[in-house]
Amino acid sequence: MNENVQKHLYQKLERTADALCVNRMDAHWVKTKEEALELVKSMLPKGSVITSGGSATLKECGIMELLRCGDYQYLDRETCAPEEIGEIYRKAFSADVYLCSSNAVLESGALYNVDGNSNRVAAMTFGPKSVIVVAGANKIVPTLEDAIARVKRIAAPVNAARLAQETPCSRCGVCAGINGEMAAGCRSEQRICCTYVVNAWQRVPNRIKVILVAEDLGF
Repeated sequence: MNENVQKHLYQKLERTADALCVNRMDAHWVKTKEEALELVKSMLPKGSVITSGGSATLKECGIMELLRCGDYQYLDRETCAPEEIGEIYRKAFSADVYLCSSNAVLESGALYNVDGNSNRVAAMTFGPKSVIVVAGANKIVPTLEDAIARVKRIAAPVNAARLAQETPCSRCGVCAGINGEMAAGCRSEQRICCTYVVNAWQRVPNRIKVILVAEDLGF
């Protein structure tokens, strides 16, 4: 990466982390996903009860492997029976730590997320004692309008395809409601955009920890 481009990227991450801290989130930025993994590890007491949202970012950073290493009581929805997934969703509310990524991170210091089942945004908002959010630089956007567009143009279509959902966005690569307001979209039975949440100022200081990574991670 060009030295000046890299400097500009680092400045954006630092500025965004500072804004998140103003909103009483414990925000950090690191240069690599390897550093992100080590920082996450330092935040996880051995023996703690942990669960997570589905996240390509966590997998790319090696965090899912860390959670399954045996040092933690990890409630793993990927290895449980289908009928047990709902129970794991509910157990997340009493977990010590919940890990996930974010669809978008605003430079003004907020997190924007859109869910289908709503288990991730519910846990981010209330329940677990600690929430750790890991997000690549590609998730950082200037405004809420940019965050909304990012989900409709990138996050939703790619996630719908990843989950093999029969939605217009998985077929054509963009949300059917791209020209509408925030919640505009398709009427598919398998629509994955159902709950829209902005996490900004936090009532409980530092409950949400955010790790920004100077790499493109997830989608």
